[in-house]
Amino acid sequence: MNIVVIGSGVVGMTTAWRLARDGHSVTVVDRAPTTAQGASHANGAQLSYSYVAPLANPGVWFDLPKYLFGRNTPMRFRPTFDLFQYRWLLKFMAACTREQALATTDRLLRLAYLSRDVLHGAADIRGLDFTWSKAGKLVVQGSAAGLDAARAQVEYQSQRGSVQQVLDRESCLKVEPALKSIAHRIVGGVYTPDEEAADPYRLCQGIEGLLSGDNSGVKFVYGAKVRRLLRSGRRLLGVETASGDVLEADAYVLAAGVASRRLGLTAGLDLPIYPIKGYSLSLPIANDAATPRVSITDTDYKIVYARLGEKLRVAGMADIVGIDDSIDPRRLGQLVAQARETFPQATTWQQMEPWTGLRPATPKGLPILNTSGIDNLLLNVGHGALGFTLAFGSAEVIAAAVSGRPAPVPENDFALSAA
Repeated sequence: MNIVVIGSGVVGMTTAWRLARDGHSVTVVDRAPTTAQGASHANGAQLSYSYVAPLANPGVWFDLPKYLFGRNTPMRFRPTFDLFQYRWLLKFMAACTREQALATTDRLLRLAYLSRDVLHGAADIRGLDFTWSKAGKLVVQGSAAGLDAARAQVEYQSQRGSVQQVLDRESCLKVEPALKSIAHRIVGGVYTPDEEAADPYRLCQGIEGLLSGDNSGVKFVYGAKVRRLLRSGRRLLGVETASGDVLEADAYVLAAGVASRRLGLTAGLDLPIYPIKGYSLSLPIANDAATPRVSITDTDYKIVYARLGEKLRVAGMADIVGIDDSIDPRRLGQLVAQARETFPQATTWQQMEPWTGLRPATPKGLPILNTSGIDNLLLNVGHGALGFTLAFGSAEVIAAAVSGRPAPVPENDFALSAA
């Protein structure tokens, strides 16, 4: 079968790889000049299979005043004239219940574990150089209430296959001695020994290399912005680019991140995807002992840290500000200051690579996979901050649908109607 995959981020590239393994001819199309120039380029780099609790949770109600009116909060809201922003926010707030958060967590855990299994079982992917490490992950808590809530989450997830440990302050420092600079504000934490970290951009580059051989059946079309999806009745006839070219195929997979909403509208689809803006820093490691080896999530600041070879990746913020990928110097300065407080001697702080990207989020935090209501269009969109973690599992879901195999996760879990 001839298939067009729209999007060359980690979701699109893993989808292309999985479809090519099934023997399909694949064309990957993207407006960027090279792979992974959107949300996959320099994100948090954590593969957090057991830490998938959604952004929409009951705690949002408690924190809402500071998110709306605070200056240095991890989440920021800036109203726009886009009515869709308010419609999305209303659905997001409606999803901030304990029942919905637990239901979403159940579904995401199943998909995350599938993703882990696919990656671990793929010898060709494991052979790529993308600074993949099984470093483990430590989520540190700064309050007794936060630690109690984390303990309850661990107990809940233990019934679903997660292997995690609740630690006190001293045990956290034994797991990661580099945290000594903030020991005074650590109450405890959750340690997941088998979590991983890797560079999604280098993964995408590696997959492109794998699929670029003459006999791979895969073609890459870069620098081609998709203008619209050409629909007739219940089928797509093609994908029209800004240059007027039309790419035709037997089937199509939409995996274009935040651009998926705009493209969906051209085919009559109202995809509930809103951009959540995040920031990151890539810092050269200057002091090995002062740099974490375990991936860290600081819940007070909602910042993640991952070691990628000779660099430390720092990522955080969740700004609901519309389609805006410009770097706000104040937000960047906040990220630098908080990271410097946490690991002051890890780097010289003289060289850094700042970046910002837009995470494609649905209100409940569930990606939309598989059917679209258009017979030959499959959706692989809306992964939010978990695109890297869920990419291989999502690709498996799409490949199964294309080939007519049984769905590896319940189909209704990630239906458009469930998002």
